[in-house]
Amino acid sequence: MAAHGGFHDENEKLHRLASLDKSRIPADGGADFNRLIFADSPYLLQHAENPVDWFQWGEEAFAKARAEDKPIFLSIGYATCHWCHVMAHESFEDREVAKALNDSFVAIKVDREERPDIDDQFMAVAQMISGSGGWPLNVLLTPDKKPFFAATYLPKERRMGVPGIIDLLERISRFWQRERDKVEESCSTIMASLERLNRTEPAYAGGELEEAAFNQLAAMYDDDWGGFGQAPKFPMPHYISFLLRCWKAGRPEALQMAEHTLTRMRQGGIYDQLGFGIHRYSVDRQWLVPHFEKMLYDQALVAIAFAEAFQATGKNYYREVVREILNYCLVEMTGIDGGFCSAQDADTEGQEGKFYLWAAAEVKEVLGEEAARLFCRLFDITEKGNFEGKNILHLPVSIASFADREGLIAESFKGELIKWRAKLLTVRQKRVRPLRDAKVLTAWNGLLIAALAKGYGVTGDETYLRAAESAVTIILEKLQTKEGRLSRSYHLGQAKIPAFLEDYAFLGWGLLELYQVSLHQGYLFQALRLARDMIRLFSAPGGGFYDNGMDAEEVLIRQKNAYDGAMPSGNSIAAMNLLRLGKILKDDSLETAGEHGVGAFLGNALQQPAGYLQLIMAHDYQHAEKIEITLAGAREGAEIRALLATVNRHFIAGLVLRHAEDGDAGAGTMEAPAVGAAAYICASGACRPPVTTADELESLLVELE
Repeated sequence: MAAHGGFHDENEKLHRLASLDKSRIPADGGADFNRLIFADSPYLLQHAENPVDWFQWGEEAFAKARAEDKPIFLSIGYATCHWCHVMAHESFEDREVAKALNDSFVAIKVDREERPDIDDQFMAVAQMISGSGGWPLNVLLTPDKKPFFAATYLPKERRMGVPGIIDLLERISRFWQRERDKVEESCSTIMASLERLNRTEPAYAGGELEEAAFNQLAAMYDDDWGGFGQAPKFPMPHYISFLLRCWKAGRPEALQMAEHTLTRMRQGGIYDQLGFGIHRYSVDRQWLVPHFEKMLYDQALVAIAFAEAFQATGKNYYREVVREILNYCLVEMTGIDGGFCSAQDADTEGQEGKFYLWAAAEVKEVLGEEAARLFCRLFDITEKGNFEGKNILHLPVSIASFADREGLIAESFKGELIKWRAKLLTVRQKRVRPLRDAKVLTAWNGLLIAALAKGYGVTGDETYLRAAESAVTIILEKLQTKEGRLSRSYHLGQAKIPAFLEDYAFLGWGLLELYQVSLHQGYLFQALRLARDMIRLFSAPGGGFYDNGMDAEEVLIRQKNAYDGAMPSGNSIAAMNLLRLGKILKDDSLETAGEHGVGAFLGNALQQPAGYLQLIMAHDYQHAEKIEITLAGAREGAEIRALLATVNRHFIAGLVLRHAEDGDAGAGTMEAPAVGAAAYICASGACRPPVTTADELESLLVELE
């Protein structure tokens, strides 16, 4: 097997490896590759030319470990992970490291995005062992998959307090051979701790749960820079969604916290000021220096947060950011085979952020001296730079404030800025582009479908509606078996891995949002079908759902979890979907399943409210006063479209929206006028007379708010 070091265009490398005729390559990869050459995951293909004798996760690797009595070296990462690249170049491309691994271990590579079940369980192990986690995640296992050691980034030789991988592998190999009883003892302790982590605590909670969660967020809130905590600082868009619901419930300070955070993020270096879209996180408190990778789920969830901010405030600024993020996704993240790609890398040519950075001289060369002077002052571009001698573009003040300070007409200046951005983007596009992980994940596409639907709802731009509908079609055609079982991942023409709870829940969310902006009955019924399949495949005793289906592999234990990470938990979104579906369809059994899903985790949420915000939002929806709006009339008629657009411009936390034909039989009493459409609203224990115009509906909604 040949090691191929150096830096190059990762997109070209993956294309080359994916295009090879593999029918002539031996099963072990032969002299030039390892077994990962037969993978279709971009992350695994990145390691196909390592001298390490990698296996994919599966029985072949475990059988070899049992037969040779070797521990397993499990390495988990993803294609756009910066430190995964660093470790690959320093360690996995090195022949000494490869020899140490190949001689004494069975090495397995896993793409965490394809197998969140494997990643979640071993990340929990890493956090138990070391108190922290991250990627690359490297775990030592017995041949029966029991973990006994975990670490993250490992250089070849010891550096800055991080142990060198060769020395570590030698010590672990001796430990395995000479002190097997201690290995087994460690495994038993870890497995017992993992079982305890998996316990849920049902409880009853009232309004004190929402209050405790708000107080916890307020204590973490950064008054100066927005966001929560110090550094690193993540977008955490579900925090914003929760704060908007707190504001709606009577806490004006919650809206200030949400708006300040959104504005600071949009103006910061964490936001791509030229091409738009948001980077993964900021390494500093000020949102200036990002970790430059862009994840599809961040784009979706942040766009939803900005859309809800527009609905809450009516400020066009937030709606324009929704457009920016969604347009970025349509341009950069739409896959060749349809669906949306997973991520863009932080690195190009071996340097993090190189694609996004600018020198002052480069800007001057592209824009000319006078325009560059203004542009550099606006985005704080200096000769010295703010990141490794170059500049991360950011906005110390808003564009409107800058124009006012410079004595410029704001609208004219914004027009010039659009032209300058276009010129700089043209130049940037000629650079070596970051790797795009082109695999389509059902869950993350579900989130973007929800965001596109929200985007259509607040902008009326049918481009977003068509993109969402197209993504649904792709998933149902390419990521679903003939029997209707969803798959997790699609890449290089192959759909594989039975979908997990989050895939069903997030796609269900997207379908419900599509129904809410289109009233197309098909999306509602697809959401209902997924919900019933989800109940059948994932239901857990005592309420809630397991993360993996009854027909899927059980890695260590069958996890049941509602803790939010960078994305909301599958259990919380599943519960919300069931509550919404139950209300729309007036189906008590669905509502009851949703209520049990919330109740199963309330004890956990009471202990750590800020970690369960999405569950708390479902709990709030369950108990909050509902505003039920039933629209009657032809689904495609201009009149009903106008009424629907009016509803979708408002932030209504307890909204139940349906077409008259989609509720129970009693909905037949809600009839449209002979010509046009009508909206029937029931709220605060009373039903109002129907209204037939958008203006009448607007007035009624304002009154109810």
